[in-house]
Amino acid sequence: MVERYYRKTLLPAGPNPFRCEGFVRDGTIHSATGHPVAIASLPPFLRALLVTDGTVTKIIEAYFWEPVVVDTLRQEFVVAAEDIPWVQIHGGERVMVRRARLRGAHSGKEFAHAFSVIRTELIPAHFRRRLIDREIGIGALIRDSGLESYREVMEVGLEPDTGTDDAVFRTYRIIIAGEPVILITETFPLALYR
Repeated sequence: MVERYYRKTLLPAGPNPFRCEGFVRDGTIHSATGHPVAIASLPPFLRALLVTDGTVTKIIEAYFWEPVVVDTLRQEFVVAAEDIPWVQIHGGERVMVRRARLRGAHSGKEFAHAFSVIRTELIPAHFRRRLIDREIGIGALIRDSGLESYREVMEVGLEPDTGTDDAVFRTYRIIIAGEPVILITETFPLALYR
């Protein structure tokens, strides 16, 4: 999964309608096959998720009106084989990767999946310990720690889901103390949000 970030330049190829603003009249994103898809055709709640700079877990809880559980499916340190420019990682550097699932505590529905690449040496020790111990999701951890941060959307699009439908994804980076520290791709199954 880390491979999706290799060879990404700091400026995405082509216009990125969600990079700085949420509303772009007649904006499009691209499917996995490269076909344009009108942003207006996406379900309204998904459009909101793509541009939010808040905690996705809390927004999903409010929309589906049930608690959301964050399951950590994978968490380990790896060595980046190549540069990851969006978070200033050089090939050969050690980074933490984390894959998580956001699911309904009562319904069991899988609302989203998230994959993160984290430069752990750039986050405060208490935050790092809670992250490594898998206490809670990254967004909730940042919120609860009171850590000043900024989220910048880097890429939005559609990709094939494991089922018969597509999934909408967004990749954003979290900047802490002026440094890009965490790169996250969140994937939302389109069928669930229709």
